[in-house]
Amino acid sequence: MKVLFSNPPWWTDTGTGTDARGKQVPMFGAGVRAGSRWPFTQYITSPPDKFAFGNYLPYPFFMGYATTYAARETGAEVVFRDSIALRESYSQYEAFLQAGQFDFIVIESASPSWEHDSTLIKRIHKLLPSCRIVVTGPITSQSTKILRDLPVHACVRGEYEKGVVKVLNGASGLIDFDLLTLEEMNAAPFPYYDPTYAHRYWDANPRGMIPPQAQVWSSRGCPYKCIFCVWPATMTGNDPDGTQKRSVRHYKPDYMEAFLTELTAKYRYRTIYFDDDTFNLGDKHVERMCAVMRKINIPWSAMCRADTIRMELWQEMKDSGCFGVKIGFESGNQEVVDTIVNKRLDLEYARQAVAEIKRTGMTVHGTFTYGLPGETATQMFDTKRYISTLGLDTLQESGTAEIEGTPLHTLRNSRSLAKYSGAKLDDEYAPELDGRVKYDRLAALLRTTP
Repeated sequence: MKVLFSNPPWWTDTGTGTDARGKQVPMFGAGVRAGSRWPFTQYITSPPDKFAFGNYLPYPFFMGYATTYAARETGAEVVFRDSIALRESYSQYEAFLQAGQFDFIVIESASPSWEHDSTLIKRIHKLLPSCRIVVTGPITSQSTKILRDLPVHACVRGEYEKGVVKVLNGASGLIDFDLLTLEEMNAAPFPYYDPTYAHRYWDANPRGMIPPQAQVWSSRGCPYKCIFCVWPATMTGNDPDGTQKRSVRHYKPDYMEAFLTELTAKYRYRTIYFDDDTFNLGDKHVERMCAVMRKINIPWSAMCRADTIRMELWQEMKDSGCFGVKIGFESGNQEVVDTIVNKRLDLEYARQAVAEIKRTGMTVHGTFTYGLPGETATQMFDTKRYISTLGLDTLQESGTAEIEGTPLHTLRNSRSLAKYSGAKLDDEYAPELDGRVKYDRLAALLRTTP
């Protein structure tokens, strides 16, 4: 039995743009899918079949873990192919599929790429009619429709190690949530890496990153219920309306030490980025991971919240090698944060946390989103004003993407959500699957003086 875990190509339009030297150059629309909480498109200068390092490129975590898990549990011949990281053309991808003659192809997808991916699935079926296609990822909230309308053998909801094994052992149709237990997670094989892919993944933020960079998890899940957030609602939990319990599972220190020791010995990484949903959930986990990183002795950074550890632990992170953190603020208007996003973050406390992090010498990258349902233009400008008070080293501003399985998407059908009292689909709200596209539409407004 041959099984392919595939992150297929995703190319869009072409055009021209300006490079770092101000020269007009061809630009190619390329999507980011597996590995991104909010899949989106971006413009890059490298054409299909020509990889160039330096664009944002996340490691496909769920796929990487499921690949090695399936190989161990089934004994099948399992292949990992990240066509996004290869910058592979459709013709090269199809040639690879034909040569491989796989029995199963597992594809992770979400709303922003689904129109593209559903067409590609039909092409794959035509090319390999006997191959069984398995769909995973946030899009499986539409499993009934997918199984009815497309040549798909099975849809696996949530993180998909155990679900894919069930399919390889004979199951089909809808495979519902079956998450790894804490014990299973800490006994699982390390995620897939090989020399072809190890040095391709890259996230330039927070400031201080040096390639080659390892992107890793020290935990799965997040208890917070931000209206737009994808993975805690659809992959590490089943909570499309923000009312269910969301679990968090931490990898044990000995698992992380063994994993990072092996990874850095093989691929000589110079920095490590913990891309957890929220790395610093609780003092104990941070203290344990700081102890691990003192042993690994490589500069590191992490995705964090401003308010989930004691203030003095920022210094402990710095002392153990952390050079920077990402922090999600989402909005600079407290009412938006409280009643629309439901982030449960005190923006004044967050400002104090940034000051403390900066005092230690770490850099801070802030993330913000615009175009939330019910958000006014004045509130968007409040975010701009708040940003100006933080002294961030870098920041990300995006449009709010509406992705299947999140409370934001549920709002489309229910019209109101109890946990998000300020969220409403008024005339000012514009739904959009691609956050980059939405931000481009809002850019003219956001450049004006309030």
